[in-house]
Order: sequence, then structure tokens, then C-alpha cells
Amino acid sequence: MTVELALSVMAGAGARHLFLCDEDDQCTELITLDRLTAVRESTVYTDQVRLRDVLALAR
Repeated sequence: MTVELALSVMAGAGARHLFLCDEDDQCTELITLDRLTAVRESTVYTDQVRLRDVLALAR
């Protein structure tokens, strides 16, 4: 999922965070609206940035 899609889903749901799950439906991460907004406003952002890329930046 791209950052733009995640932000759109969050806006539609009125959510301030998303739980990210792995292929076994186990929640593995929590990502906040503030974090996604910061990524979107950064100089490294393109419309192709995916959530997995955002998570990799934090590690």
C-alpha cells in the first residue's frame, strides 16, 4: 500500500493510526497519521513510496 492510499483510508475512517499486519494476520506495526504526514512532506517522498519503505526508514 502506498502512503497516499494509507492516508486516504485513514481520512475516510477518521483514524489517527493504522495497525499493519503480516501475511498471517498478526499485527506487526503501528503507523500514525503524523508519521505518514511527515513522510509525505519530506524531500524523499514520491507517490510510489510504500508503507514498507516507511517502516524500513525507522529501523
